[in-house]
Amino acid sequence: MASMRDIKRRRSSIASTQQITNAMKLVSTVKLQKTKARAERSKPYFDKMYATVTSMLAKSGTIDHPYLKPQPSEKKAVIVLTSNRGLAGGYNANVTKLITGSDLKSSDLLLYTVGNKGKEYFQHRGYHVEKDYSEVIEHPMFSDAREICEEILGKYASGEIGEIYLAYTYFKNTVVHEPKLLKLLPVEVDEADLKAADSGSLMNYEPEEEEALEIIIPKYITSILFGALVEAVASENGARMQAMDSATSNAQEMIDKLTLQYNRARQGSITQELTEIIAGANAIE
Repeated sequence: MASMRDIKRRRSSIASTQQITNAMKLVSTVKLQKTKARAERSKPYFDKMYATVTSMLAKSGTIDHPYLKPQPSEKKAVIVLTSNRGLAGGYNANVTKLITGSDLKSSDLLLYTVGNKGKEYFQHRGYHVEKDYSEVIEHPMFSDAREICEEILGKYASGEIGEIYLAYTYFKNTVVHEPKLLKLLPVEVDEADLKAADSGSLMNYEPEEEEALEIIIPKYITSILFGALVEAVASENGARMQAMDSATSNAQEMIDKLTLQYNRARQGSITQELTEIIAGANAIE
């Protein structure tokens, strides 16, 4: 059994850790309120953007455009959104599992990482990180999303990349965050949209359809990426708040158990001392 000194020292150490986790929980809670509000404000726009573009493409018929058909290259670009810091539970691991657990071959992947944790994870496992944008995840802006998309779309248009994917965490609410792997290019239209389009008239473009898509699709991809960045930041703060709340609660449970052990050890020590005193007094008599 551990001595009273050891129990007291361990209880003090856990109490110090609890103060840190509780402070991190409070900071994450404040950040979550801000990022959650931003994600909820922007979500209707990105949902409408997605619905509008997919509906438009479904009504476009067969258009011969690079953004709508696979490129000959077997290389696949994946934009991976993780965090720059840990202590967020399984937030980062859930995103990386989307790639390691998918059918995508590691030798065919060109990773564009946004977040140090994702970059370090994949570099350690031999994946090729084409470019890193970790600073973007701190305060994502639409211009940041546009810069990333311009880089990747340029390689897609030149045939260096055959497909583009996005791995991020979808922010459903404060406690539910869903990791998702989306295929951005070539654009795929749902069968439901195609069936609905068959019953209506085809889309008319002005100017020519190729010129219009050359403008619409990059803006569409950029908007999807920016929406994912905003949701990823909210999800990270939500995951960290939950992780620190659990850590604080676990620390309190450990402190309570150690306090009970300390009291029992102290009571045992007092009882032993009293027994020795009584035994000594009886021996003198």
